[in-house]
Formats: sequence, C-alpha cells, structure tokens
Amino acid sequence: MKSLVKNKFFRKVSPMEREWANLIQQEEQFLSRRVEKKESFLNQKLQEKVPEKLQSTLELAFGKAFSLIFDKGTDIIEKTYNRDEMEKTYQINQYTDEVRQTRKSLAAFSKKAGVSSAKNVLLSSVSGIGLGVLGVGLPDIPLFTGMMLKGIYEIALSYGFDYNTEEEKYFILLLIQGAVSYGEEMKQMNEKINDFMKNSYLPKNYQRQEMIQKTAALLSKELLYMKFLQGFPVVGAVGGAYDVIYMKQITEYSNLKYKHRFYEMKKGKIENIKDRNEWKILKK
Repeated sequence: MKSLVKNKFFRKVSPMEREWANLIQQEEQFLSRRVEKKESFLNQKLQEKVPEKLQSTLELAFGKAFSLIFDKGTDIIEKTYNRDEMEKTYQINQYTDEVRQTRKSLAAFSKKAGVSSAKNVLLSSVSGIGLGVLGVGLPDIPLFTGMMLKGIYEIALSYGFDYNTEEEKYFILLLIQGAVSYGEEMKQMNEKINDFMKNSYLPKNYQRQEMIQKTAALLSKELLYMKFLQGFPVVGAVGGAYDVIYMKQITEYSNLKYKHRFYEMKKGKIENIKDRNEWKILKK
C-alpha cells in the first residue's frame, strides 16, 4: 500500500499545493467547531432575565452601525492604520512570491493578516472590558462594529483586496454571517461564500440594506446575553470580554476565506486537490 501511495505522489509537491492543503485543513477544523451551538451555563442563567425587546434593540443598533460606517465611516476607520503602507507591503509580498515561489513567500500574506488580527483582538478586549466595567452595553455596539470592520479591512488589504466596492461589502457581510452561524446554516453560508469567491458577482436583486439587516439579526441573536450583562457596572466586564471571543472568531474566519480567495487567484499555479486523503498525505 505504501509503495502505491509513493508512486502516486512521486512528483515533487509544490509550495502552493502544500499551503493549499494546509488551508483546506484549517477551514475544515473551523467548520467542525461550529457544528452545534452549546449554550453556556451563564447564558442559561441570563435567559429569563433578558428583556424581550432587547434583541430587536440590538438588531437596530447593529443595523445603524453598519449603514453609518459603510456610508460615512470608512474614512474614519482608515485613520487608525496606514492603508498606503499596507498596500505597498502587499505589492512587495506579491513580487517576492512571484520570484521565489516558496512556502515562506506565500505565508507572508497570512502572516501580515495575522499580525493585524491579533492587534485588533487586543484592542477589542481593552474597549469591551473597559466599557463593561462602566456598565456600558448598547453604546458599545458602534465601537464593536467599527473594530470588527477594521479587522476585516486590514485582512483584505493584506491579500490585495479593495473593501470599498459594493461587491466587497457584500462579501464582508457574508463573512460575518458565516462566522456567527452554526450547523447546517454555517455549511450553507460557507458554500455561498465559496460560490461568490469564484465569480464575485452580486446576487440578482441585491439590496445592501437587506443584507445589513440579516447580518445585524444574526449578531444580535449571538451577542444578546453578553450585551445584556455588559450593561451592568463591574460584572459587565464579563460581557465585554466576549467582544474578544467574537472578534477572534470573525477575524479568524475572514482570514481563512480571504486566503482561500487569494489562492484561487493563483489557481493557474495550483493543481486541483480533489481527494480528501491527498492533502492529508501532502501535509505529512
């Protein structure tokens, strides 16, 4: 059996194939963690105490935050990082990879995205916990939304994508929806994201506001209990700390899918790896 496997993979495996194999494994691991939602003990305790109208209030707050940032707030977010410098770094990484074509040159893109993500997760923890100590819950929504989009914008730039187009805003909202979904819904969202990455067309009769509302509804449902808890001084720090968990979750998924999309752009240099067992062998 070993000799057959050896003969099958006698050819030299390219750096791109190895990186692609790693990416597929990372995506599968992320999806496996989202198979089923398990309510925490804290959520179960808070369930009876949360006001009925809070979720609709949260949904409205998230919807307004997305609309405001997409319409007028991107320039403000861009003041928190050097876009020109990030675009130059991408161009340098792209040129280096074209010349060297090594795993290290390929990894430079995700390394840059990872550094940006870690920094934004840290900033989110400071703001979330700090506002939680003060008992600030709902007013944290615009800040959390801004931090979330900042994190995704920086990831997009690391892979050479412009987040200002309508298509990219749609893609970003898809990423957020996918990152906070579970089970069959998560699987369907992931397939929808993969389909978009292949053609980059907006759906027929697409309306940005409808997409925003769907994203806001998913976020409000997912963050309901923690934002309720965050509204109480001192103990609200626990709720605020969950900003970190969700920021990490959203940026991790965004990084995976932007990397996937970036590798799709290099598809001419990748041989399709269709057999699930193939990438497992390649990774060894």
